[in-house]
Amino acid sequence: MSDIDATLRRLRWPIRLTLAGLWAERLARSFWPLWTIALITFATLAFGVQDRLPLEVVWGWMVVIVLGGCALLIRGIRRFRIPRRAEAVARLDASLPGQPIASLTDTQAIGSADPASAAVWDAHRRRMAQRAEGARPVAPKPDLPRRDPFALRYFALTALVVALLFGSVWRVATVAGLPGGQVAATGPMWEGWIQPPAYTGKPALYLNDLTGPITVPVNSHVLLRLYGGVGDLTVAETVSARTEAATASAPRQEFDIRQSGLLTIAGDGGREWSVTVTPDAPPTLSGTGDLTREADGKMRLPFQAADDYGVTGGQAEIALDLPAVDRRYGLTAEPEPRDPIRIDLPLPVSGQRTAFSDVLVQDLSQHPYANLPVTIRLSATDAAGQTGMAEPIHTTLPGKRFFDPLAAALVEMRRDLLWSRGNAPRVDQVLHAITHRPEGLFRNNRVFLRLRAVMRDLSTAGPEITTEARDRLAEELWAIALLVEDGDANSARERMQRAQDRLSQAMRDGADPSEIESLMQELRQATDDYIRELAENAQRNPDQQQAQGEGQELTGDQLQQMMDQIQSLMQQGRMAEAQALMDQLRQMMENLQVTEGEGGQGSGPPSMRQLQDTLRDQQDLSDEGFESLQDGQPDRQGLADRQRELRERLGELGELPGQDTPPGQEGQRQIDRAGRAMDKAEQALRDGDMSGALDQQAEAMEALRDGLRQMNEALAQEQGEPQGGEPSEQQGQTEGDGRDPLGRPPGDSARIGSDRNLLQGEDQARQRAEELLGEIRRRAGEQQRPEEERDYLRRLLDFF
Repeated sequence: MSDIDATLRRLRWPIRLTLAGLWAERLARSFWPLWTIALITFATLAFGVQDRLPLEVVWGWMVVIVLGGCALLIRGIRRFRIPRRAEAVARLDASLPGQPIASLTDTQAIGSADPASAAVWDAHRRRMAQRAEGARPVAPKPDLPRRDPFALRYFALTALVVALLFGSVWRVATVAGLPGGQVAATGPMWEGWIQPPAYTGKPALYLNDLTGPITVPVNSHVLLRLYGGVGDLTVAETVSARTEAATASAPRQEFDIRQSGLLTIAGDGGREWSVTVTPDAPPTLSGTGDLTREADGKMRLPFQAADDYGVTGGQAEIALDLPAVDRRYGLTAEPEPRDPIRIDLPLPVSGQRTAFSDVLVQDLSQHPYANLPVTIRLSATDAAGQTGMAEPIHTTLPGKRFFDPLAAALVEMRRDLLWSRGNAPRVDQVLHAITHRPEGLFRNNRVFLRLRAVMRDLSTAGPEITTEARDRLAEELWAIALLVEDGDANSARERMQRAQDRLSQAMRDGADPSEIESLMQELRQATDDYIRELAENAQRNPDQQQAQGEGQELTGDQLQQMMDQIQSLMQQGRMAEAQALMDQLRQMMENLQVTEGEGGQGSGPPSMRQLQDTLRDQQDLSDEGFESLQDGQPDRQGLADRQRELRERLGELGELPGQDTPPGQEGQRQIDRAGRAMDKAEQALRDGDMSGALDQQAEAMEALRDGLRQMNEALAQEQGEPQGGEPSEQQGQTEGDGRDPLGRPPGDSARIGSDRNLLQGEDQARQRAEELLGEIRRRAGEQQRPEEERDYLRRLLDFF
């Protein structure tokens, strides 16, 4: 056998596969509408559409499908052409370069007797045989997108896949049981399904395949179809608990299963089932822990819920427990009616809801019921609409804790106002009593002015105050209380003192451990800020530090140890001892060697001293205006003239330091801001707006302080203070005996302070011991202190 014949034999399978591709290509082109309609019909029947449509509609639809299918079949047959082997060879040959297969089957027409011509022909055939070695079957090209521009074939395939996944192939066979020509020959027939509620997630049951007892969830839906003559088949059941009469022989019957019982199809080929109903239990709900309060006042209520098929919703209803309220002071009046608080319970976003635990977190610190006895009722619902209730919780609704006495008083007045609008005159009276002698009570004028505005509105409205006005004033009282409690002071010393006061008050009130932990952290931070500010002031004003004289000496390690000891005592519940140590820490911090100030009085250019004098005079003017407002007889004209003089003095300042430095430029902007505020204060005084004038004066003083601080930094830059390296001889003379903000001598290796010379000699040790002994005796004799604290102090005296 020659190589050419072997090549032709190897081409048999590529030709056969190419021929098969031609068959598939022409069948798809001719019959794609037919199999598209067939797949759509199959998917529709698998979903049981025929069981839900009237019988006439189903028959009409089937007739249309059959006629349409026949028409498409005839159309496909007419268009279909049987592919030939020669067509397959021609397609395969066309896919190769030079059509080598045709060359291999050709014969030499002329020159076959010429040896040279025959040699050329053989060489040509061998070359074509080599090309034919690479022949591969040609894929079919049905070109359906052009014939099916709407992609109906893909829709049919998708419907088939969905029907196979979610439908029932057995339902397709129900078409054969429709009443028709075969019914008379085969007798009556029936079909039935039981569909559990969708929320249960259980599959449908095909009754034709079931013969034994059936267990289904309550409210499952039954669908029965009877085929044949009227009366051939009848239905009897005791599971629906229906009261209306039902025709037992109706071709289509539907009802829900409400109870256990029997389901019977009587007649030729009938069947009976014993149906057991699984009840749907209501959700169960309970708290898993005590209601707690976070440091910021938010409530935390842990709970757990469960349901046999999953919880769909939950709610917490919080109502006032009026019998448990201590009806004194502002609570003696009858409370105004309020709707209970309703809060949706958190539910799992993913996963099962049949059993879960969670925590309800809500900030109700501003609600009128905050810090009052309430009743909390938790409820949950399921998909069936059933509701489960937890045992009522009788507790106090958590709210934000206010440790500042003034802030706590304002919040109490806010509560009384929200309790009943009839309390408005009493609230106004109490606020007047609180502000009668404001000296030392208000840390800044803005708090007092805002409170005076509230009092004015309360006096104007009286007991007939509207709901809108009441809510507005309650919101303002809350804002003022937060301002008093948290403060807006720029002074690190004031922040530290405020943190000390709040922690001491929390220990006396028996606050939660989480709140005490938060306040202790706040005190640590405020103390660190204060020490840092003292160190910065000492670096800017070394002369002032030297002029302070001897003071309390305390190392940073000792300070940290005292705070750790205070926290340890609080964690052990030894609050009296912690309070005593806290008072000792407070006294030590007050005796620190370097104190705050606006800057040294004897340093800097004259313009700086003039600026300091202007700030001091502005403070005196504001204090005088504040006192005159309290007396009710302010000399507005005289105050306005003095304000104008201060503004003119501010404009006549000499050259200030650091005009070309960023701190100096920022200081000048602050001074300009102070001047504008002074102008507005003067105009407010002339217009009789004393409250507005005080507000603008406070703005001016704040700007002057910021300006002084920036100018001090600019002055330090102009004087060329060294940033590192060896100090100059003059600096060594000035700072050689200096001490750090804690009263300690300079340490080694650039460490601020040291632990040396804590007690310098026996005289100082004895003096310090006598001071501590006297302080303990004084506190032990104060009757207003708690008894357990006084016992602790007496035990300390026994050691001496």
